[in-house]
Amino acid sequence: MAGFWGRRRREADEQQAAEDASLARRAQAALVATDERIRSTSDEVAFAVAELGEGPTVDVRAGLEAVRKHMAEAFQLHQLNHDDIPDTPEELRTRNARIVQLCEWAEDVLDERTEKLKAAIDKVRQAPQILDGVVREAEELRARIPATRSTVERLSSRYSAGALQRIASNPDEAEQLLEFAVHTADVSRRRREARRTEEALVALETATEAVRRARTIIEGVEDFEIEAMRAQSTLADVVADSRGDLVDARTAPQRPEVTAAMAALEQALAALPGPGTPSDPFEELGKLREANAALEAAVSKARERAARPVPSVEHVRHELDSADRTIGVANSLISGHRGYIGADARTRLAEAQRLRLDVDRLIPSEDTREEALNLARRVGQLAQEALQLAQRDIDQDRPDEWGGWGGRGGGRRGGYGGGGGDLLGPVVGGLLLGGLIGDIFD
Repeated sequence: MAGFWGRRRREADEQQAAEDASLARRAQAALVATDERIRSTSDEVAFAVAELGEGPTVDVRAGLEAVRKHMAEAFQLHQLNHDDIPDTPEELRTRNARIVQLCEWAEDVLDERTEKLKAAIDKVRQAPQILDGVVREAEELRARIPATRSTVERLSSRYSAGALQRIASNPDEAEQLLEFAVHTADVSRRRREARRTEEALVALETATEAVRRARTIIEGVEDFEIEAMRAQSTLADVVADSRGDLVDARTAPQRPEVTAAMAALEQALAALPGPGTPSDPFEELGKLREANAALEAAVSKARERAARPVPSVEHVRHELDSADRTIGVANSLISGHRGYIGADARTRLAEAQRLRLDVDRLIPSEDTREEALNLARRVGQLAQEALQLAQRDIDQDRPDEWGGWGGRGGGRRGGYGGGGGDLLGPVVGGLLLGGLIGDIFD
C-alpha cells in the first residue's frame, strides 16, 4: 500500500513539474513577443505622428506608455526567476503566471489602441478620395434643390402654413449646408497640402457631416408629402369612426361627461376644413383622435356605472357610522385594559383609525364613492378584529377568582393573588412601567 501511494505521489509531482515547465516556456515566449510588439508599435506611432500630428495619436501613445510601465514589472519577475537566489516551485509558478497575465493585458491594450490609430491613418490616406466624394455628392444634391423648391410650392396649395412650417425653409437650409460643405472640403484639401493633418481631418469630418445633413433635409420634403397623404387617409377613417361613435353614444346613459364629450367631438368634426381648403392633416388628426378617445372613455364609464350603480352617500355614511361605533368600542376596551392588550389588537386599531381619515375625502365624488364604501367596510373589519384580539388578550391574562394569574400570562406578574386581584388587575396592568409594580406591591 505504501508503494502505491508513493507512486501516486511521484506521478502527481511529475505532472506538476511538467505543467510548471510549460508555464515557464509560455512566460518566456510571451515576454519576447510582447517586447517585440512594443518596439514595432513604437515605430508605427512615430510614423503616425509624422503623418497625423500629435492629437490623433494621444490615446495610442498613452497606451504604449502604460504597457511599458507594466512590462517593466514582467521583466523584473523574469529576472527574479533566474537570479542566484533559490526559489520554491510555488514562487516560480506565481511569477510566471503573473508574467503571462501582464503580457496578455499589454497585447489587448495595444490591439485596441492601434486599431483606432489604423482607422485614423486610413482616413488620412484616403482623404483625397473622400473629399472628391463629398464634393461630388454635394453637387448632386444641389441639382435636386430646384425640384425640392417646386415640391414645397406645390404643397403650399394643399396644406396650411402651419403644416408647411416643418419644411418651408428646407431648400434654403440645404443650399447653405451644401455651400458650407464644398467650402470646408476645400479648406481640408489646403490644410492637407500644408501638412496640417489634424486641421485637415477636422475639416473633412465637418464637410462630410454637412452633406449628410443636407441630404436628410432634402429628403425630408419628400417624406413630408408621403406622411401628409397618409395622415389625410387616416383622418378620413377617423372621421367615419367618430361619426359612428356619436351615433353609438346616443344610446349610452346620458351622463354630463358623455354629453360634454359628444359636444367636443362634434365641434372637432365641424372645425375640419372643407374640400380644397389648405389644411394641416397632422394637427387635425391629433385633435380628432383626442376627442374621439375622450368620448369612448366617457361612454365606457357611463355604461359601467349603469351596470354597477354608484352607492349612495347615505349607504356609505351608514357603513361609516357602523365602523365608527366599532372603533369606539375597541378603543375603550383597549384603553381600559392596557396592561392586558398585546401588539396585534393595537395595530389593528391604529390601522382602522388611519384608514378612517381617508373615507370622508372620497365620499362626495361619484368617481370615488365606491372606493369610499369599500374603505369604510375595511375600517369596520379592522376595528372588529382589534376588538376580538383585545378581548382574547384580556381573557387569556385575566386573573382567576382568588389566587394567582392564569392563562397565557400565568406567573408573568409574579403570582400576586388575594381577594382584590380582580379589581387591581386592570389598574396594575396599566402601570407596567419601569419598577412601579414592584414598588406598589412592596
